[in-house]
Amino acid sequence: MAKRKRLTPPVMTPSEPPVTESVSGPLETKSMQSYPLGVHPPIPSSRPPIAQVAGDASNQAALEEVAQELQSARSQGRMVQALPLDAIKADHLVRDRLALDAAEMDALKTSLRARGQQTPIEVVDLGQGSYGLISGWRRLNALKDLQADGDEIAHIQALIKPIDSVSDSYVAMVEENEIRANLSFYERARLAAEAAKLGVYPTAQRAVQALFASASSSKRSKIITFLIIYAALDGALRFPAAIPERLGLPLAAALEADARLVRQIREALRKAAPKTAAEERTAIERIMSGPAKRGRPAKAVRGREVAPGVRLETGKDRMVLSGVGVTDKLQKALEAWLADR
Repeated sequence: MAKRKRLTPPVMTPSEPPVTESVSGPLETKSMQSYPLGVHPPIPSSRPPIAQVAGDASNQAALEEVAQELQSARSQGRMVQALPLDAIKADHLVRDRLALDAAEMDALKTSLRARGQQTPIEVVDLGQGSYGLISGWRRLNALKDLQADGDEIAHIQALIKPIDSVSDSYVAMVEENEIRANLSFYERARLAAEAAKLGVYPTAQRAVQALFASASSSKRSKIITFLIIYAALDGALRFPAAIPERLGLPLAAALEADARLVRQIREALRKAAPKTAAEERTAIERIMSGPAKRGRPAKAVRGREVAPGVRLETGKDRMVLSGVGVTDKLQKALEAWLADR
């Protein structure tokens, strides 16, 4: 009877490498090399070489596409980056906001503590690790306050904007705050006037037209009107941002009509030393409602506004243009227009 073959493979120990018999004796192949206990030999790839090459090329292309998108996002100012808090220059631009409301700041700091910074600020790269603030003044100040209070805050989330000129920086700041902040007409007028003083724009009126180009013509006209108040009473007003439109427009008209009113209001505010915005408004209204005390009644402002800062008054055989918008440029344009008729 023939012997039955053994069906179960022999048990190999780690010290006994697998051996195969050949004509010339035992041979050790690569697949039969010994490996530590529990470590399996590598499984050879079953993918054809051409498939391997195609897969590698596809992966490389995907990585390059991601790298290009990241670079594009960074260069276009769409990538949020963590910047050192002390590297942000808050005074890079003349700020359009005059003061920080204490209650609003407390609420903002509470939110930052609870949820972290949800909205990045916007900055421009000034070089040498320094960044100029464009928008996010409240967020920056709130985070600095928290840092001063002992919170472990060293960085701020920011978008680095590719801005090439100072005027573009001002426009970017205004556009962001026009959306997020309820700035007063005085604050807007002050920003335009200061930008003109710095030489960013040739005149304050041109600054209004450029900075608030997206606003309605009526809104730009009111900002230009508040330029009169800023020019006449800057430094004398303690709560200028609180001057409402219903007071500001007639106040500007009165200041333009009676040059003596500037000195009288300044003197009245100095003596009254108002401690609240309401007290300051009351002092101004008292002067405006008592023209007899100034020696002569204030001239009534007539006519209608036909362009930002330009009022037209008509009568028999006459036409009068007045207002801060009546400039040398407007006069020359009108003379040229009349000469061509």
